[in-house]
Amino acid sequence: MTTTPIVECDRVHPGLQVADVPAAVAFYTARLGFTLGFTWGEPVGFAGVNLGKVQVFLEGTPPPTAPSSVFFVVEQVDELFAFHEQQGVEVLVPPGDREYGLRDYTVRDPFGHRLTFGQYTFHGGEPEPIERVDVPVRLEKRLAAVLADLAVHKRMSLSSCLEETLLHTFEPLGDGVASPHTRTDLRVIQQLKAKHGLNYDCHASYRFVERDPT
Repeated sequence: MTTTPIVECDRVHPGLQVADVPAAVAFYTARLGFTLGFTWGEPVGFAGVNLGKVQVFLEGTPPPTAPSSVFFVVEQVDELFAFHEQQGVEVLVPPGDREYGLRDYTVRDPFGHRLTFGQYTFHGGEPEPIERVDVPVRLEKRLAAVLADLAVHKRMSLSSCLEETLLHTFEPLGDGVASPHTRTDLRVIQQLKAKHGLNYDCHASYRFVERDPT
């Protein structure tokens, strides 16, 4: 009896067949916002283009009769769509919130391949009736300013942003706790911390001593 091996896979590279690799590289980098990973051959017959941590291989062979499709899970999907529209990319399906928990859209490259870009929405499922109560919360001034700006960035109310953060910290994840913040969110948070002069660490609340207002 053959035993199926347990194999870890950290990365996958979709491969797309294209008739003209240099033209495909130009389209993916200039009009879709990918970055060039590598080119190979003289003339170039193989290349890799990157979107975040995902590298797509462009293979210099005649496109198949049935084009391929690739789905990319991204952040800031609406900003990416606006960029693609500005670049004149052919849109097959406009952005929309889907029942499967993603906001996505689909475009087509010059070789017929369908490329879908989607962002998790996390607001699917049945509505959860709740009752909100006023809680006497007082926050450090700079922290409150960062939180208010973060809520604007995430297009949430201040209350919803705080609730999201609390609920995530209640859930264990590995040796720590879950975070509601994407990599983009974390970059924005660092910018907001610098903007508001928030220069203390995450354990600083144990050392907080309020100034005498007089």
